[in-house]
Amino acid sequence: MYQLIALDLDGTLIDRDLVISSRNKRAIRTAMERGITVTLATGRMFQSTLPFAQELQIEVPIICYQGAMIGHPITREILWHKPVPLSLAHKVMEFTRAQQLHINAYFDDELYVDNLTEEAELYSQISRVTAHLIEDQSMLLHKEPTKLVIIGKEEEIDVFTKELKSEFGSALFITKSFPKFCEVAHPDCSKSQALAQVAKRLGIPQSETVAIGDSPNDLDMVEWAGFGIAMSNGAPEVIDAADFVTGSIGEDGVAQAIEHILKMH
Repeated sequence: MYQLIALDLDGTLIDRDLVISSRNKRAIRTAMERGITVTLATGRMFQSTLPFAQELQIEVPIICYQGAMIGHPITREILWHKPVPLSLAHKVMEFTRAQQLHINAYFDDELYVDNLTEEAELYSQISRVTAHLIEDQSMLLHKEPTKLVIIGKEEEIDVFTKELKSEFGSALFITKSFPKFCEVAHPDCSKSQALAQVAKRLGIPQSETVAIGDSPNDLDMVEWAGFGIAMSNGAPEVIDAADFVTGSIGEDGVAQAIEHILKMH
């Protein structure tokens, strides 16, 4: 019945320890052995996603940067890339600096900052990537970034995200991933659009896709999939939109969801 499962990473498949549980790994392996294709759909950078794809032995395109990039974990070929238009990126930068918030910029699958703040260190730890320092603020946006991430206190980011959406509307894709992260990408980017591309590339119809996620940035993917699944630890809007609610990340909710799907086959 279902041929493709797209898994979010943070808050869905991995917790703050960045470890995929043995039960989740077993369930994913069983699904693959039953002929179901499994991929990842994350806001993470391609280089940050690769180790998880390799650990799970995924051999199909993976979705990164909230859908702004699709890459192949075996060949490392970038199959799709939609960076933020430079003029809009500069406007977001000005808006962010006016609020005195930290901003990450991404070029060529590398992370750049103009200040090695506590927020930059936090992101580096979570992503397991090095933050490259560009001391000249005017050079941080020297070309179109794959995406921008604004980091602050949870309450600040809640307000900032709403203000940014009000300011830019549909000109940019704006979402929250972690409670402290506001992510900005090209307006034609989203996990659902990227998943549609991957499914088409694999010859799998929308009705035979599954998406599992927890955060607001997973909402459109969960809504788009033939069978949308929310983690019980997920955001209320994701849970409301889902066809099925699985256990929390601490309860190996991904494994529970896959076991449920396999019973349907």
